[in-house]
Amino acid sequence: MEGAMRRAIEERVTRETKIRVELDLDGSGKTDIQTGIGFFDHMLEGFGRHGFFDLAVKCEGDLNVDAHHTVEDCGIVLGTAFKKALGDKFGIKRYGYFILPMDDALIMSAVDLSGRPYLGYDIHFTGDKLGEMDTALAKEFFYAFSYSALINIHLRKLSGENDHHIMEGAFKAFAKALDMAVMRDGRIEGVLSTKGRL
Repeated sequence: MEGAMRRAIEERVTRETKIRVELDLDGSGKTDIQTGIGFFDHMLEGFGRHGFFDLAVKCEGDLNVDAHHTVEDCGIVLGTAFKKALGDKFGIKRYGYFILPMDDALIMSAVDLSGRPYLGYDIHFTGDKLGEMDTALAKEFFYAFSYSALINIHLRKLSGENDHHIMEGAFKAFAKALDMAVMRDGRIEGVLSTKGRL
């Protein structure tokens, strides 16, 4: 419904993580991120800021084991909040894409808010870690987001050597693509699908 507030609060508690996410798709990019992993906080701050999503994430995870459960479960809860905030998807553009340059890195992201989960991921790093975050966990985050939000995500590194720039470019490109996809378009009646639903 046009003009409806597109906000969600989502919580998830397991033996491995305790997470609360607050999301406003029509925000100004204000963030409050506390995951216990400094570099991951930095990535989610960039995601909120560049997607113009107001985002608060608080996670208490089993970091004494490693960062895997925290990063993956944050993807699950954020994706679920995103799906809830989208509501009926009436009037949204549905598709979004962005090619983002960040110094030496050039990252492409494209999304379809189709109701069907899929992750196409072609990003490789030269090192194993960025701060306390394993570089391999980026894929786990985007996979979890895709399947809990029920959206199609493609991420590809077109060029780049610096792992920090590559990872940050991926989160920002994803945010920009989502920002485009969630925008309302007055020409769209209902949802943008010949099926009549997304």
